[in-house]
Amino acid sequence: MSHFSQVVVIGAGFSGLTIACQLQEKLKQFDYTIYERSEDVGGTWCANRYPGCAVDIPAALYSLSFAPHPGFSKLCPSQPEVLAYFHNVASRYGVLQHVVCQTEWEGAYWQESTQTWSVKLRDLVRGTVFYHECKILISAVGALVNPNSFDLPGVDSFRGEIVHTARWKRGLSLRDKKVVVVGNGASAAQLIPAIIDETKSITQFIRTPQYFVPNDNWDINTFWKAVFRWFPGFLLLFRFVIFLSLEMATVMIGRGEQGSRSRLVAANKSQAYMTGSTPEKYWPLLVPQYEIGCKRRVFDKAKYIPCLRNDKLHLTKDPIVALQESSVLTRSGQSYPADAVILATGFSLTHWNVEVRGRSNRSREDHWKEFGYIEAYQSIGMNGFPNFFYVLGPNSGRAHTSTLFAIENYAHLILRVIRPILEGRAASVEVKRACEQRYNEELHSAIEKTVFTDSCGT
Repeated sequence: MSHFSQVVVIGAGFSGLTIACQLQEKLKQFDYTIYERSEDVGGTWCANRYPGCAVDIPAALYSLSFAPHPGFSKLCPSQPEVLAYFHNVASRYGVLQHVVCQTEWEGAYWQESTQTWSVKLRDLVRGTVFYHECKILISAVGALVNPNSFDLPGVDSFRGEIVHTARWKRGLSLRDKKVVVVGNGASAAQLIPAIIDETKSITQFIRTPQYFVPNDNWDINTFWKAVFRWFPGFLLLFRFVIFLSLEMATVMIGRGEQGSRSRLVAANKSQAYMTGSTPEKYWPLLVPQYEIGCKRRVFDKAKYIPCLRNDKLHLTKDPIVALQESSVLTRSGQSYPADAVILATGFSLTHWNVEVRGRSNRSREDHWKEFGYIEAYQSIGMNGFPNFFYVLGPNSGRAHTSTLFAIENYAHLILRVIRPILEGRAASVEVKRACEQRYNEELHSAIEKTVFTDSCGT
């Protein structure tokens, strides 16, 4: 069975939604199909449903500029609110009729004779493979979806629940249970305050210390909702102020004198918060030895750090080496009782593993081997892979601001590039090899002047 569309988009998260809305609004293009592996749309906000899950960037900026929303209940709303906003925008723009869920992307092959892509897909309900031909292929696959693996001896013998935050089981009860939490990033910092009251105990296993930043999550009352609704210019101004305040934080990633001073102030503030709000016994586990800014800071809106004063919560750096029927065993030989193990261990970047073959049947993997690393020009395209683009491609990570702001910028660039193809003025477009090489050299030179090269385990 074969299909054809002008555009095929892989992924129905915010990246796919933005591309779809802008295809319709700016290019008047409605001949597109979005394929999504999950049962529903929403991307990371569909996958991550654990208690306490919320956005850590103010929603005035963590929203699409062409679809502002004055009705969020908090400065940084919860996962259900963000997902509801997603569905509202998708319905308003009629995007859902273009989405096919429970379909996995397995490959893509450039056809020189027709100047099109043949996209290999698998129907996860029927188990059948089919192909969809298109002029333009856009990967809108996110990174915060595929959980890191947890493969330790004894996993099969453990009698309790083992669940990753990105695969939360509906109806899972932790009441009066002894819970083990593995990880201490943003997910764990949101989860623990949300479950600590109902659990009997929580033992948290950490690896790399984080810089926690004190942060409040204000309610947005009826008055301000009304102001934002009836005077949208105020919401736009609020969005701009948030944008500027977050952009100012980029100063501290530089290696210069100004960056050093900024990092010192930020690190002292973070350390004062952590040591001033926790028992002294945890200070060696909490305070990082690497420079602030090397890893993304954790904005502690859920008040995880104060939770460490609660006798229910125990923090340890002793790594788990095996699971037993009702406990976890650590490297030191200590056994911790456990009724449930919750993995807040982050995500793997396996979304780069899909086979993509461009001109002369050259694989994406071979292209990256030649460069020596995973890359793309301006994070969106590669030489030898015409009409193929990423929304959040290699080197597109944001350490300080809204992902949605970045998504809109990439979508805008992609639409500018593909316009001639959709208007019939060109058959294909791709970046020149020399430009791609020069861009990567400049990028790596710039990175060397930042704290991102520090040894922080990122």
